Amino acid sequence: MKNLKDLFEHQLKDLYSAESQLIEALPKMAKTAKDDKLKKAFESHLEETKEHQKRIKEICDELGIKPTGEECKAMKGLIKEAEEFIKEDAEEDVKDAGLVAEAQRVEHYEISGYGTAVRYAKELGHDDIAKKLKKTLDQEYGADEKLNKLAEGRLNKEAK
Repeated sequence: MKNLKDLFEHQLKDLYSAESQLIEALPKMAKTAKDDKLKKAFESHLEETKEHQKRIKEICDELGIKPTGEECKAMKGLIKEAEEFIKEDAEEDVKDAGLVAEAQRVEHYEISGYGTAVRYAKELGHDDIAKKLKKTLDQEYGADEKLNKLAEGRLNKEAK
């Protein structure tokens, strides 16, 4: 990597890998969740995640780069932790509260990644791309807020 353009391309590929991995993981989390609203939140975010992956592919096409070729090791680790948690012997309410925690770790990673990508796109003069990435960033914030409301509104109390 020689400049911000190269770093930006690396970030896009990393995010594409992260979204691809999450598309595989979210159905397992939805299947494990016992709370209907949590299950629906995971299913809804799966559809958003597919949209995010498609958006990154479109951005990469626009920039003339291949979105594949990178493996997001951070997402791989976060998903591995979530999969290990899923295997834990826990009461259903505790399991749901823990699933929220695992999902929020993922959301916070994505928020960080998309926030950086938006800044790089702006710095490089890609205003339209920055707007597309900001749309995804806003959706990630929304998913995190939805999980917060589920946890604080009910799931954590039920796990108590």
